Amino acid sequence: MTLSLPENEDVKFIYDQVDTHTDWFKDSLCMIASENLVSPLARQLQVSDFTDRYAEGLPGKRYYNGNIYVDKVETRVEEIAKKLFRSPVADVRPISGTTANISAFFAFIKPGDLYFAPHLNDGAHISSAKFGAGGLRGGQEMTYVWDKENMNIDVDASRKLLLEHKPKLCLFGRSVFLFPAPLKELQDTLQEIDCHVWYDGAHVLGLIAGGKFQDPLNEGAHILTGSTHKTLPGPQGGVIAGNPKDEDQWKAIRRRVFPGTHSSHHLMTMAAKGIAFAEHLEFGAEYADQIIRNAQALAQALHERGFTVMGEALGFTSSHAMVLDVTAQGGGATCALDLETANIITNKNLIPDDPGTAMRPSGLRLGAQELTRIGMKESHMTEVADLFKRVLIDKEDPMKVKEDSADFKKDFQTIHFCFSTDTPAYHKWRIV
Repeated sequence: MTLSLPENEDVKFIYDQVDTHTDWFKDSLCMIASENLVSPLARQLQVSDFTDRYAEGLPGKRYYNGNIYVDKVETRVEEIAKKLFRSPVADVRPISGTTANISAFFAFIKPGDLYFAPHLNDGAHISSAKFGAGGLRGGQEMTYVWDKENMNIDVDASRKLLLEHKPKLCLFGRSVFLFPAPLKELQDTLQEIDCHVWYDGAHVLGLIAGGKFQDPLNEGAHILTGSTHKTLPGPQGGVIAGNPKDEDQWKAIRRRVFPGTHSSHHLMTMAAKGIAFAEHLEFGAEYADQIIRNAQALAQALHERGFTVMGEALGFTSSHAMVLDVTAQGGGATCALDLETANIITNKNLIPDDPGTAMRPSGLRLGAQELTRIGMKESHMTEVADLFKRVLIDKEDPMKVKEDSADFKKDFQTIHFCFSTDTPAYHKWRIV
């Protein structure tokens, strides 16, 4: 689509910045673990008439007229979601992973109730923290005991705490999600204390759907929440799937999505989710497998080049994500900035027992899902690791490495694992 810009400085400025950003990312290695590229077919629906409409409630039970076709789409998208996540129920209305999490907190606990979640330093998402959705709901948080060597929950020590404190809710899921959560190992304990079991799979949702990580709804979780734009490469949004222990539990979730935490959901995004889900049913197993292969190859290559890659005892990762302790290279904030200058986009991150702060942490978090989405394989991960080494260990001028990053990226400009593969990955409207 070609648009003509009006003679308005603000409009021109905004369009120029977005275009410049798009050109930059076209030449960059994008490795933020919580991002991905939406397919051309899904992207197109986000500029449809659904963008302009409202649909409060559920299909067939709307508060607005004009939703005949919206209802048909939403019903179909829910059916696709249930198939994708192997679940009897699904809700595709949440507008983000965090709003899905807020809905779950409001459904499962009341102010003063105790819930368990991982600690932020151990990779938890901020929504489970005291200053996040859990705390804003008034919940009282306790954290699982952490096994730093294996980068996972310490099952035996955490079991003792669970039996002692008997929380109302146990939340599993992290923003640094290297290995499957020990749902099976803790299942007897969770049943004994009769708590709600909730799995936040935002980061690993595409791996779960692809059958390559773990299957939380068949391992004891009652609810699976997640973002639809990380390892599941859809539009930015959220989803909830469930294998609830009873009908009331699912009704509580539905009521907290609407009217509890959402008014109208984003209809264009809901429709685009359906396309992403359908594509993942077709390509998800192959995509998830390649993501994990690439992450493991990159982690090994970084380790061989002198980086401290966490999780070594279990092979560094079995997901899309890797975590580096870059204390020796100057800390997470400095390293992330130097890499950004070299057109390598990552994020600073807390690590277990981190003496730093969220803004000055000791770690870096990396994700292999977007590199995989544009066609990279295991052999390319050694070249990526070489670029990391040049910037962070060899202390080469990042501007020199930037040229080589852009040159390397030239061969990876189309999206794979989707129905349409002839559209550039880093697409923008051309403006005259």
